[in-house]
Amino acid sequence: MKFSRRQFLNVSGGAVVASCLGTPPSLVGQDTQQQVAKPLDSQLGITTSSLTYQLSPRAKENQLTLLELPRIMRDELGMTVIDLNTSTLASTDPKYLDQVRAAADKAGCVLTNLKMNQPKLDMNSPDTAVRNKALDTYKASIDAASHLGLKWARPLPLVPKPDMKIHVASYRELCEYGAERNVQLLVENYGWMQSDPASLVKLVDLIGENVAACPDTGNWNNDKIRYAGLKQTFPIAVTCDFKARKLGPRGEHPRYDLKRCFEIGWNSGFRGPWCFEHANQDRKVLFKELLLLREMLQAWMKEAAKQSSGS
Repeated sequence: MKFSRRQFLNVSGGAVVASCLGTPPSLVGQDTQQQVAKPLDSQLGITTSSLTYQLSPRAKENQLTLLELPRIMRDELGMTVIDLNTSTLASTDPKYLDQVRAAADKAGCVLTNLKMNQPKLDMNSPDTAVRNKALDTYKASIDAASHLGLKWARPLPLVPKPDMKIHVASYRELCEYGAERNVQLLVENYGWMQSDPASLVKLVDLIGENVAACPDTGNWNNDKIRYAGLKQTFPIAVTCDFKARKLGPRGEHPRYDLKRCFEIGWNSGFRGPWCFEHANQDRKVLFKELLLLREMLQAWMKEAAKQSSGS
């Protein structure tokens, strides 16, 4: 199923509207989830961090640019969703952002999210100047996300557990800023959050409005925490980083059970988008493995849908 960026924006804006109407955050994440995610049900894509070795902000020999990626996604990978990273944007100049958006529209792809991964930012710092610098940088990225027509943006969690009072206040400031620009903030399990299976749910509840979860299947300290964390988080998720580490020739994945991760999401009511995060230095091997992951997930979705319908 293909859909326009306008359709995506119109439907996925429901979470922001609900928060403005005073709908409790838990209901925004759960009861309205299917409405929010409907245009992206069963849709597959990638996070651009998967192309760490292949994607360059500017044209280089044997590398791709972001302007070329949507066509390649369509023609070579057969997927439509692109989850961006700040490191893959060559510029935040409006003219360049318009080019990126036009390339995605032309290829029938949808740009959904901006992972704000700028280094050395600390929105949790007790130092006001340090904290404001981080918030100002993130706000500029939210402006870029809004210009691109993205629905989500995610600040980078740090490794040390923050002062939660400062952390929540900073998140709320970004959420309020994003709401004015139709961009919802996301929470992802990384750093200090990886050791607590309830960390995403707790933080989303504390922040309260214009925020949702983006679970990463790989970013947990061990399998016990992973599966418990995914079970708690998927009901409030609007997108998922479906991370795969080293794969065997038939998709074997010894690090953790990819199908179990999918099944937890499906049984929680999550339907997509599923954004693969998987890197390889060899472009040919990377594309082969991304296609293998696509085929695996498509087969799992088909099987799960049949079981759900009782056929």
